[in-house]
Amino acid sequence: MKMLKKIGAVIICAAMLGLTACGGTSETTTQTSADTTAAADTAAETTTAETTAETEETTEDTTAETEDMSDTGTPHNMAGKTSIRIGTLKGPTGMGMAKLIEDNSQGEAKNSYSFTVAGAPDDITAGVISGDLDIAAVPTNLASVLYKKTEGEVQLLALNTLGVLYVLENGDTINSIEDLKGKTVYATGQGSTPEYVLNYILTKNGIDPEKDVEIVYLAEHAELASQMTSGDVAIGMLPVPNVTSVLMSNPDVRIALNLTEEWNKAAGGDSVLSMGCVIVNKKFAEENKDAVNAFLDEYKASIEFANSNIEEAAEYMEKAEIIPKKQVAMKAIPDANITFIEGEQMKTQILNFYQVLFDANPKAIGGAIPDDNFFYER
Repeated sequence: MKMLKKIGAVIICAAMLGLTACGGTSETTTQTSADTTAAADTAAETTTAETTAETEETTEDTTAETEDMSDTGTPHNMAGKTSIRIGTLKGPTGMGMAKLIEDNSQGEAKNSYSFTVAGAPDDITAGVISGDLDIAAVPTNLASVLYKKTEGEVQLLALNTLGVLYVLENGDTINSIEDLKGKTVYATGQGSTPEYVLNYILTKNGIDPEKDVEIVYLAEHAELASQMTSGDVAIGMLPVPNVTSVLMSNPDVRIALNLTEEWNKAAGGDSVLSMGCVIVNKKFAEENKDAVNAFLDEYKASIEFANSNIEEAAEYMEKAEIIPKKQVAMKAIPDANITFIEGEQMKTQILNFYQVLFDANPKAIGGAIPDDNFFYER
């Protein structure tokens, strides 16, 4: 328990550093094959803010979260199906899971899944640490942090979300990264992945983030979204689905820059801006390889379904409370960059992304770039 307290305190703090595209409320919804009830409002999936303090209070909070995580039992075979406990986040990181959650509720999945849908990464982190979750969808930087802090007890299965960051404008002056020079840009996620992403793209385009553009960071996505909706802010960087909410509320606001596309241009194909992934408990994977591979197949199909059947997928997202409203989900899906990347492609792309984060702040990925054992192989 002492070891879990120490690991938990560090990781909850590091989880506060991920994708300012993954967090929200801390309310949690548990769903099993017999029960697909949903709970609580969702804010945007946010890259949690970075901090490194290890306080006694954090330790106690983490322990409480770990002990409060509902125990769905150890995996076992039910009617030929392996039970797998999965944790996923509300927002983009969880959007690709919606069809699988629906199939599972109808008894049509290959495995017997129990889903926990959480509003904040620390809820999922607690379940990973305690062993209450076998598979989890988390920010990519948090996956690396967990790998380091659990001494290799988690592995990366697949990337599930590319960039969800966009530059919005109430106007028509920003049409390229170069157009940001001399402008004031409002953003969220200072000291975390969004800041590192923006700075990387600006620098690669010959723009000094500290001298050539004024970047004003606000603490909350909702605050910036509100100011863009009201017209008080002209240029802002936000993640989906906050982007969607602003566009639906103010017809004068448009997407000026897709930062996933701008990242690809800046990186020259060497890395992919990937903000979400799925990880697995290493011991569970070793003991249930066929079941894990079956999950990957079903998860890939679920993601493909979301991208090609937007209206029906949006309905499932609302039902699972991954996105609060079907209408928001329908407009958010095309901009959420839901994907499925595994194997060597995953390894090549994420390692270079980790290198960018490491260069910006080593603590962002747990202090070191993961070795080969981090990557799951079928």
